[in-house]
Amino acid sequence: MAAGSASRFVPLSAEIPKGLLEVKGEILIERQIKQLKEAGVEDITIVVGYMAEQFMYLKDKHHVNIVMNTDYHKYNNTSSIIKVLDKLADTYICSSDNYFVKNVFKENPQQSYYSSLYTKGSTDEYCLSVDDEDNIINVTIGGHDSWYMIGHVYFSKDFSEKFKTIMGFEYQKESTRYGYWEDVYIRYLSILPKMKIHRYGKEIIREFDSIDELRTFDESYICDTRSSVLKHISSKIGCKESSLSCFRRIPHSGDYLLFSFQLDGNRYKYNEYDDSIILL
Repeated sequence: MAAGSASRFVPLSAEIPKGLLEVKGEILIERQIKQLKEAGVEDITIVVGYMAEQFMYLKDKHHVNIVMNTDYHKYNNTSSIIKVLDKLADTYICSSDNYFVKNVFKENPQQSYYSSLYTKGSTDEYCLSVDDEDNIINVTIGGHDSWYMIGHVYFSKDFSEKFKTIMGFEYQKESTRYGYWEDVYIRYLSILPKMKIHRYGKEIIREFDSIDELRTFDESYICDTRSSVLKHISSKIGCKESSLSCFRRIPHSGDYLLFSFQLDGNRYKYNEYDDSIILL
């Protein structure tokens, strides 16, 4: 799954798809491809949309299939799943921007599962409730001291067959297209084959929702964000890239970058349209 624009990763996501970020010397999606192949998985399909042309080199370099999702900008990840519905069997569903510290694909799963991490305190993630055999029996959006959905998913063949029928029907609804495929799973959880929780420690699955989070894992991003936009801003202001943080996209209708950032305890707004920096 590599079609999304990762708008929370502003401004770097305006220059490169998140799955193509270099983390600790490796491209995120290439690391996953290599891990899958090390585990014996050769049939790999990448669903692209945002900046799709930047992914095309992977077809020749790693001999993967590439499928275009032209609806990525209108709908959510259901629009990616529907493009590869015919491929679902014994299948991993992966996010291109996850970093797996160890190869999670070498475990030879026997039943469908959804990966999960634990968080203390409140969260707005998709939180899981399970029975005594670790089968998922309920999912709530938001929770407290909970195991939540993250990372890769494994569909067994029997799960895929049932899910394909349901998704094919559900995708006819506009409301489904604007949601996640996980929302469909939640609605039909009671009639789909059982899916287990697969618990991981936070040292195994890493997900970066912002440059600040990435900096805590790969310190090279502290001084070098790999962003030409941030290099321009730091030059314009006369500061180091390491001084810029807390980047937040500002919603707007134009086709240009508009975001805020923090510098020396103050928040500024950068407008690419007129190349202005304003103290908020």
